[in-house]
Amino acid sequence: MTTNEPNVTALPLADQPTAKFPDSYDHYRGSKTPIIIDNGSTTLRFGFSTTPTPHCGPNVITKYKDRRTNRPVLLFGDAVELENNSRSQAKTPWEGDVLLNADALECSLDYAFLRLGIDTESVDHPVFMTERICSPLHSRALTSELLFEQYTVPNVAYCLDAMMSFYWNNRPLQESQQDGLVFSFNSASTSIIPVLGRKGILSHAKRIPWGAMQSADYLLKLVQLKYPTFSTRITTNHANWMYRTFCEFSDDYLAKLRRLKDPLEMQLAGRIVQFPYTATVEVEKTEEELARLAEKRKEQGRKLQEISARVRGEKLLQKENDLAYLTALREERATLGKREWTTKLQSEGFDTDAILDDSIKKLEQALNKARKKEIDGGGGEENVEPPSFPLLDTPDEELDEEQLKEKRKQRLAKAGYEARIRARKEKEREREERAAEEKKEEEERTRDLSGWSQKLRSEHEAAVLKIKDRNRRKAALSDRKSAVAQARMKSIASLANEEKVGRKKRKAGGDDMFGANDDDWAIYRKINIAAPSSDEEDDMAQLQTLEAKLLEHDPSFSTEHTYAAQITKRSALISAFRPSYEEGDTEGRNRVHLNVERWRVPETYFQPSIAGVDSAGLAEVAQMVLAAFSEAEKARLVKNVMVTGGPAQIPGLLPRLHASLRPLLAPEMELNVTAAADPSLDAWHGMAHFANMTDYTKIVVTKAEYDEYGGERVKKWWGGNWNAAV
Repeated sequence: MTTNEPNVTALPLADQPTAKFPDSYDHYRGSKTPIIIDNGSTTLRFGFSTTPTPHCGPNVITKYKDRRTNRPVLLFGDAVELENNSRSQAKTPWEGDVLLNADALECSLDYAFLRLGIDTESVDHPVFMTERICSPLHSRALTSELLFEQYTVPNVAYCLDAMMSFYWNNRPLQESQQDGLVFSFNSASTSIIPVLGRKGILSHAKRIPWGAMQSADYLLKLVQLKYPTFSTRITTNHANWMYRTFCEFSDDYLAKLRRLKDPLEMQLAGRIVQFPYTATVEVEKTEEELARLAEKRKEQGRKLQEISARVRGEKLLQKENDLAYLTALREERATLGKREWTTKLQSEGFDTDAILDDSIKKLEQALNKARKKEIDGGGGEENVEPPSFPLLDTPDEELDEEQLKEKRKQRLAKAGYEARIRARKEKEREREERAAEEKKEEEERTRDLSGWSQKLRSEHEAAVLKIKDRNRRKAALSDRKSAVAQARMKSIASLANEEKVGRKKRKAGGDDMFGANDDDWAIYRKINIAAPSSDEEDDMAQLQTLEAKLLEHDPSFSTEHTYAAQITKRSALISAFRPSYEEGDTEGRNRVHLNVERWRVPETYFQPSIAGVDSAGLAEVAQMVLAAFSEAEKARLVKNVMVTGGPAQIPGLLPRLHASLRPLLAPEMELNVTAAADPSLDAWHGMAHFANMTDYTKIVVTKAEYDEYGGERVKKWWGGNWNAAV
């Protein structure tokens, strides 16, 4: 995936592993050329000591059962990225800084020897291998047992990768001049090793439990916290790539944070990672398709109209049948006796004649209304004739009991009819007034658009200010120490006092008159936080009306000026920290913005407490290391400070390390901070160079020594873990 936008980097897709054929073994067959293996936590580097460059690959294996073939599968290195099932089962030979997984180590060695083309039953080559500083003896015993018993190698030697990198970069110097302070940046830790006369003083070496792996995990947590609902799952590999690509050290971290308080600075310092996404493609329809869809909708509308007409006809027929039946029932009243009629009436569900007459009347009205609607085609307003109320003009003396009841009903019906007429006239009057106001406003807008706009903007600003004041008061009520909250408590106390007085008055025969005045109820708005104000909805309606008018007629008033945009818009600093994208912007919602994290994560090397690690930083540890030496030795050490290891390639490390070490030294003491020529491969090159020298044979452990002393057999030398008397 590519992007043409500046400052946007697309997340690289995982490369499919290519077939890697074994090298030709003909040149090395029977040559006893040492095999150099830099057994890193994340990368395995291996090759013969005479080759210019080693083979490199991820030091990870996976074992799982293929669901399609139901067979066990073993993958190593790049092949682990084949599918998710294999990645979930991946593991390395290392657990932090300790070599524990013998199966993974055996798979790594198998891959290395097969890749080098070794086709014999045993590996008839010396093996020169790295190990961690201060590694436990059982880790070395595990490796030695595997090499001697499984592969029957003739001899094995172990070294520290930091020492071999220092040796490779300082080999032109005399041995007595090879002094320095080595900062070894590894995957799971960072070590500081003082070197005097090419010999590592491991008794004064220090290590902090922080490396590239912890930094990548910390960056992943920061990104997950920043984007809790990110559409794509961000993995550790993604975080590791972002850490190596975008992070850098700062000379002064606090000063950098102060500069980033400026939204413009933060925006310029940000880096955008574009994650893959699937864009929604809207297919444009042709005119023929649009015409066909319109005809289809018309056909559906006609079918619905036919169904509605059929239903109305069925209901109309049902009502006519019911009316004919009830009319015939009422005509039977003249032919039946009173008792028979009462029995007949009750059997039909009517208690009195009035109820029957009222049902017939309602049915006639409904039938007339339905017929009218059927004639008009279901549209238009019905011209209802004014109802008549004949009994209202007749005196009560001339009416019997049933007619008096009917007269009361007609009086209520007349009152309701007159109320509806008044409401209709009131609505017409309001409509006319509204039309007149709109006409007047339109004339004013036509005559002076800027003045009209300024007037509405002032009203809009006043309405927004009123709503903000109300919201500010609600927020202040949540703080019990605020003046508004204290005033509320005083109001509650006053009400309680009045309540007591009211009870005494009631006992004495007095009346509680609270609520007789409408102003009494305003007190509840002051003491009830959750209850909305009675005019709050009116203010919002007025605000929306003003905004609609301004958006329609004022070109300088956009959606960004509306109250909704103001309350949803965050501060400029937060917007620069994490820009927000609209709901339909799929590309923007699949982006990760890195700004403060670019310097915060590397700063953990100097301040591990930022990430919650109880450890001293590199500057403090370096101060403790240098404190163990005399001033003369300290001057020799700091004159050649070298950083090595893959994480040492993070930009800005050398200036930051120099700025951290300079205050710890005397002003006249010379300080030089340099990086290895190739922090990732210099250790392997140093091992290959030393393995071709005659001194290499003095540090190896042979098969005979292994058989006699066991896998924990060690030899002290300047590049190993045991370079002092044991």
